[in-house]
Amino acid sequence: MLEETKQLIDTEMTVIEEGDVATPNGYVAGGIHVGLRREKKDFGWLFSSVPANCAAVYTQNAFKAAPLQVTEESISVDNKLSAVVINSAIANACTGHRGIEDAKQTQKWVASKLQIPEHHIGIASTGLIGEFLPMQKIEYGVNNIDIQNDSNSEDFNESILTTDKETKHIAVQVTIDDEVITIGGTCKGSGMIHPNMATMLGFMTTDANVEVEDLNSLLNESVDETFNMITVDGDTSTNDMVILLANGQSHNQPLTKQHPEWNKFAKAVQYVSQYLAQSIARDGEGATKLIKVNVTGAKTKQQNNVIAKTIVGSSLVKTAIHGADPNFGRIVTSIGYADHTINPNEIDVWLCGHLLVSKGMNVSFDELDLKAKMEQDTIEICAKIGDTPHKSTAFGCDLSYEYVKINALYRT
Repeated sequence: MLEETKQLIDTEMTVIEEGDVATPNGYVAGGIHVGLRREKKDFGWLFSSVPANCAAVYTQNAFKAAPLQVTEESISVDNKLSAVVINSAIANACTGHRGIEDAKQTQKWVASKLQIPEHHIGIASTGLIGEFLPMQKIEYGVNNIDIQNDSNSEDFNESILTTDKETKHIAVQVTIDDEVITIGGTCKGSGMIHPNMATMLGFMTTDANVEVEDLNSLLNESVDETFNMITVDGDTSTNDMVILLANGQSHNQPLTKQHPEWNKFAKAVQYVSQYLAQSIARDGEGATKLIKVNVTGAKTKQQNNVIAKTIVGSSLVKTAIHGADPNFGRIVTSIGYADHTINPNEIDVWLCGHLLVSKGMNVSFDELDLKAKMEQDTIEICAKIGDTPHKSTAFGCDLSYEYVKINALYRT
């Protein structure tokens, strides 16, 4: 379990660390190798036994990939999905009309295979931009979808990965209306990670009965506080999407914001969302350290968010963290260009618990002791901007030589 998510756990929530999107009742997930990658699994599916209410958020990149366009159009019909099909290795982005038609053809094949309406099928892709999908391999994948086997969800978790070093998944349970409700999640993301939105492919499921309007509202709120508060390299992908499905198989009373136990459910969704987001930050391409940035006291919540994300996204801050260099000048510089309205004479900065800047001025510190602490795998930066109660936390990772190597050779 990530240490940074423990603060969200309360006595009413049970964490299932090995859980994922297939843990809630009524879901099956799987994956296989179809030849898009040399050896690793590269085609996955997620299936709900009944049409599930669906909420989704999408990349803000103007070059929105074909699968996202097709999925968004499909969800708009009645806000339900029964299945999502994902391929890795090829993004099906910048592929024009053919890319759209390929995504729709995949829908047609899945609809025929699973006997469900085409608009109840979501499509997602991740990988190299500008390449067309080899559709014979996609058809092979569809023909081998297995929704009878409920024990191969780890294959799904693996099939969606690109440069990720590890799978990312979790599930939690809470009791509402005397029924056990489960929320599960699986995501991928390692590079081309930056808000806004959601900076990766994320899939969350629940067996709760949740009204669509409130499901959408909850997903947007959770994304703003989690996925939109991480950055690896400052690049927002063409293919980023987060989907939240609720199939009602726990048979609880319909959940809305007026339900007396809504907050319990919302906290559980927030936990899953934050765990997945932090997993991405920790697994950034070439990363050796997780960076956690806490900012307090700005005039507005939005200012707080911007400053936190600017600090954690600064290439100079990230390289200093990688080299265990306590160069606080890079931190205050990033604060200064994040928001020109701040008062430098009110700024306090801490690094790994050491006060480095007080009221805008350098504070002497034990450099050898701090440098030793910066060798840990989690580095915490705190900045106090003013005296308001606003608080924000952003997550990122260091910038290493390995990141340059991975992305210099990504296509070749």
